[in-house]
Amino acid sequence: MKSKHVMQKTDKIYIAGHKGLVGSAIMRRLQKEGFENIITRSRYELDLTNQQATNEFFYKEKPDYVFMAAAKVGGVQANKEALDQFMYINTLIEFNTIMAAFHNQVKKFCFLGSGCIYPRECPQPIKEEYLLTAPLEITNEGYALAKISGLKLCEYLNTHHPEKTDFISVMPCNLYGPGDNYHPEYSHVIPALIRKFHEAREHGNNEVVMWGTGTAMREFLHIDDIADACFFLMQNYSGDKGNKPGEPGISWINIGCGSDITIKELGKKIADIVGFEGKITYDHIHPDGTPRKLLDSQKLFALGWRPSIHFEEGLKQTYEDYKINKDNYRK
Repeated sequence: MKSKHVMQKTDKIYIAGHKGLVGSAIMRRLQKEGFENIITRSRYELDLTNQQATNEFFYKEKPDYVFMAAAKVGGVQANKEALDQFMYINTLIEFNTIMAAFHNQVKKFCFLGSGCIYPRECPQPIKEEYLLTAPLEITNEGYALAKISGLKLCEYLNTHHPEKTDFISVMPCNLYGPGDNYHPEYSHVIPALIRKFHEAREHGNNEVVMWGTGTAMREFLHIDDIADACFFLMQNYSGDKGNKPGEPGISWINIGCGSDITIKELGKKIADIVGFEGKITYDHIHPDGTPRKLLDSQKLFALGWRPSIHFEEGLKQTYEDYKINKDNYRK
């Protein structure tokens, strides 16, 4: 459905999570287009898990548009070790922000979800309608349940208050790019491997051990592409209507590139870019996570959007960022 609202340069836009990987990319995208009335708060200035503080912020600032990119995130190991925290913290952040936006008449709301919301064993590529058709991947079930809850709350508000709400949810594939978290254990796969291969080369190690079997397949999208897609959807999409009056329509949309690779192939690409020439082995004790996760992004592509950053070029850009800023990243 064509967007009911279109952002104007004078509109007040709130980016929740503006210092994070996605939020910072969205800010750059808006600034590139000439949007200057952007409001932000760090987690120290505004605790979105605090309902009262969140409500007071929205009541005072009255943003016209909201990009909801704030979240507690991490890789397979981090999610597995803290399922409770990933579910609890993210649910609080999402519900407080969504409802504060609703009660303060935000024109349009873009909720950032994740491709991990879909079942572990899912037909490929994954269509939006496959949501809740089978069990989730257990290693990130807490995070996925929180994201599903946020998506559903947006859907319910659209269904029961169609004259007041224009809340969309975007479900991206695995994201990467400059400014990521390069923690050796708790980061996502690309930054973790960049650091691992770089340090192995620097220290003269002739072997790098990758977690899992290397057979899992993943789809990756550069953060500047996800930011561009979010901007595009905010201007051009307001979800799909239900088949009958009062019936929920699908208000979430997949964002991917349309192709995936194995983790083993990914490791080889990063090793080549970093210049590591040693042996790559695999630690089968650590889980692979979901066997394959390729999103069907045909609905988005049909609207006229396509990614523009080639994967290998994006990896090189990310590695250059790591080399320049590695001393500033979290240990």
